[in-house]
Amino acid sequence: MSTTRRQFLSKAIAGGLATALPLTSKGQTLSFNRSDSIKEKYAQLDQILKQPVFKKELFNSPVIIEKLELLRYKNSFLCRVRSTDGAEGISVGHGGQLRSLYPIFTNRLQSFFIKKDARDLDLLLEKVYIYNLNFRLSGLALGAPLAAIEFAILDMMGHISGKTIGQLIGDIHHPEVAVYQATEYREKSVEESMELIKRDVAEYNAQALKIKVGGLMFMTDDINAVGPPGRTEEIIPLVRKTFGDKMVLYADSNGFYAVDEAIRVGRLLEDYHYQFFEEPVLFDWYEETKMVNDALKIAVAGGEQEYGLHGFRWLIANDGVDIVQPDTNYFGGMIRAMKVALMAKAFGKKYTPHMSGGDLGFLYMMHFVSALPNALPYHEFKGFNTGVSFECKTSPLQSVNGLVKVPTGPGLGVDLDPDFVRKHKVVIG
Repeated sequence: MSTTRRQFLSKAIAGGLATALPLTSKGQTLSFNRSDSIKEKYAQLDQILKQPVFKKELFNSPVIIEKLELLRYKNSFLCRVRSTDGAEGISVGHGGQLRSLYPIFTNRLQSFFIKKDARDLDLLLEKVYIYNLNFRLSGLALGAPLAAIEFAILDMMGHISGKTIGQLIGDIHHPEVAVYQATEYREKSVEESMELIKRDVAEYNAQALKIKVGGLMFMTDDINAVGPPGRTEEIIPLVRKTFGDKMVLYADSNGFYAVDEAIRVGRLLEDYHYQFFEEPVLFDWYEETKMVNDALKIAVAGGEQEYGLHGFRWLIANDGVDIVQPDTNYFGGMIRAMKVALMAKAFGKKYTPHMSGGDLGFLYMMHFVSALPNALPYHEFKGFNTGVSFECKTSPLQSVNGLVKVPTGPGLGVDLDPDFVRKHKVVIG
């Protein structure tokens, strides 16, 4: 007997499997009927993209950027910004990416922001893509350095206004963030993977969990491969059996599958009541992503690798995905990511950010989610492990039954250890 998408979600929400859902637009009434043209959908999304995100109205006078610096200690990177009035902000960059990409910061981005009014942050983030033809670097190469700059400016503006980063880019919807435990381990045996997954879930008392399915793309030369033989078919039901019906489960293939195999695996995930299937095919296979989405009842998620606002515009207008997942570090910051969220919201779609591990990725994720109007119930989390020394006076930054309190201090809401900062030296050229 066939099951409609509406029935699938209704049954899931009624039972313990979908605690705190709904997840997806499937089965919901969207802003447009199917008979409406794609042109009308794009027009609505274009209007959303024109709207500013940053709350410029909180600032009565210009905040002119006098100095913007990148600092480095080994593979740790900080971005420090100072206004002509002496206000300062600092961010922790994505060290895993900036150790390769820091010349883009110093050679292509840094000079653009000097003498600019930080209140115009929305416009600056558009113009910097044109400056020096930076759009030719579109993607993570431009996004990671740009995010470090945006985070530092938001921290500075938060200290000037007494607002958190979340309050600068939206209204606070989530003073606490419920996290899902993101696990890796796909290259390990099922037995070893399960022991590590159980350890991770127990450490943070997680109420939601994401596993990896399929294989790593560099493990095969054949894009149609099915991954390590039998592993996916074994681990999907085993995780459900191990953690029970109340655990919210997600799965991520990191773009490993071709369409037919993605549909087969997606149906297996449906059988065991997983709640979303992330990147079933390569991220820039838009049409193929839509084909998978059209064939499945489970929500399809994507966006970790997507770098363009218009890429998300297509995926949203054409129902390529149900859940959008930009990474604020990879995508160039929170303002661009919030524009994606608002586009998704207009069409009944949800958002949960991809979160890179290490540094302070978990903290930037929490501030962003705090202001998300269409957030999923749970958000990616890889632990509090970090090499950054800091103090937070407004949150213990601990997971209590899977909930973490968002800091309420100005800007990022934490104070970096001055001795830690002093270890970093200014990067020149």
